[in-house]
Amino acid sequence: MLIRNPVAAGRFYPAAPAALIREVRACLDAGAAIRRPGVQGASAPAETEAVSRPWGLMLPHAGYVYCGRVLGATLAGVELPRTLVVLCPNHTGRGQALGVWPEGAWLTPLAPLPVDADLAAALIERGDGNGGFAADTLSHLGEHAVEVVLPFLQVAAGEERPLRITPVCVGTQQPEALRAAGQALADVLAGCRSKGQEVGVIVSSDMNHYEDERRTVEKDALALERALACDPEGLLAVAARERISMCGAGPLALALFAARQLGRARAELAAHDTSATASGDTEHVVGYAGLRLFLDEK
Repeated sequence: MLIRNPVAAGRFYPAAPAALIREVRACLDAGAAIRRPGVQGASAPAETEAVSRPWGLMLPHAGYVYCGRVLGATLAGVELPRTLVVLCPNHTGRGQALGVWPEGAWLTPLAPLPVDADLAAALIERGDGNGGFAADTLSHLGEHAVEVVLPFLQVAAGEERPLRITPVCVGTQQPEALRAAGQALADVLAGCRSKGQEVGVIVSSDMNHYEDERRTVEKDALALERALACDPEGLLAVAARERISMCGAGPLALALFAARQLGRARAELAAHDTSATASGDTEHVVGYAGLRLFLDEK
């Protein structure tokens, strides 16, 4: 059985289980109370139910001291499907363009998370050696972007609703490749739905990196405007044109391409923040945003 061991525990988040649970729960409590800041292009959420059941989420993956409030605000009050496809960027440059962890489990300090091998196999089969989804562990071994969000997903889901995951590392920003991957993902998820299996999608992404706070907030707003419009082509175009260093633009575009095939997609901004809130450094800033993605009937 393939086992993926943590590489970010003790650096991005506490390695001790009790300390990790305390920090995640504190972030969930604080996040529930956060009012959305006025990020240009963001709209107030339409979802007002006590329990929110989005199809997908975008979550940041920095150290919890920096992005924990956004993680908490995005996950607070959310009921997740038990099976999640987790899409992340490829920071290492290793492995396949669309690398699927095929089976086994991912270890966290809290508990192992089993990989849904059948779902992974269905994605890999759709890849069919044509540059699409492929079985690949190399892209994931040193990559932190899936790992960092997993403890939050575990605590938010609760012990009574254990999760299964299918991690996918996305190393391409090419619109045509992401459109084809989105179609393949939509087909696989539609097949799961027809069998009574609900599958959600998690996108792991930070926003603009290492510019001053004013420019970071401006660039984040441009990207979020397209994300909130559920416009994957526009998101990729504005990220390239404005040089927005949003590491997960590709994974988010892939998710939005899939959502377009599955229903009428809509998105809500849960929270936005920057690293300056925690660090006090307004010259070298990273942006963080949380999105909730919903699917309505066509």
